[in-house]
Amino acid sequence: MEISDFNELQLDAIKEVGNIGTGNAATALSKLLSCKISMDVPNVELVSIYELGEYYGDPMETVAAVFVRSVGEFQCSLIFILSEEESRLMVELLLLQQFGNLIPFDEIPEYMSDSALTEVGNIVLSSFLNAINLLIGTQHQISVPGVAHDMMSSILDVVASIFGQMGEMALMVNTALNVQGVKEVSGISGKIILIPDPDALEMLLKKLKVM
Repeated sequence: MEISDFNELQLDAIKEVGNIGTGNAATALSKLLSCKISMDVPNVELVSIYELGEYYGDPMETVAAVFVRSVGEFQCSLIFILSEEESRLMVELLLLQQFGNLIPFDEIPEYMSDSALTEVGNIVLSSFLNAINLLIGTQHQISVPGVAHDMMSSILDVVASIFGQMGEMALMVNTALNVQGVKEVSGISGKIILIPDPDALEMLLKKLKVM
C-alpha cells in the first residue's frame, strides 16, 4: 500500500494510535524516573520509510537510537531516537534517580551509560506498543533492545535497508518531553518510529474498524 491508498478516516485513526502510544510511553517514563513528565502534543505522520530523512533536521547530527522488534499478532519494528545531548540528559536523570550523586556524571563508563539509555528506550517503546496492543486486543513479545550511536543519516539508512524489508510504511511520532523533579529539563525531543509489517498495518486498520 502507498500513502495515497489511505483515506482520511484511516489516517486519522493511525495518528490517534500514535497519540495514545506516546501518552502511555510518557506515563511509563515518568514512573521510571520518579518525576512528573508533561508532553507536548505529538506530531504524528504516516510516511514512506524511504522518505524519513525529509522529516528530520541535520543529517550529520549525531544521535542515539534504541531498536526493538515486536513479534506476535501485531508484528512491527520500533526505534526511539534522541540527539546525543538529549540522550545524555535522559541517562543522567535515570542514574540520578537510581544512585543519587554517588557517581559523577562525567565519570560514568560508556557501558553503564548505554545500559541506562537502553533501559529508557525499552520502557518508552514497550509502553508505546503496550498501548497499541491494549487498544486492538492483541498480544506481543518484544526483542532484547539494541542501541546505536551514529549520524542521523546513517541511522535512517539502516532503518530503510533493514527494516524496509519488513514494511515500507512508518508511523513517525515526534514530541517534546518536559521533565520536573530531580533536575528540571524541558524540550527533550523524542522521536519514535514504528514500522508495521505489511499485514500488520492492514490488521490494525481492521481492528480499528476503519477498513
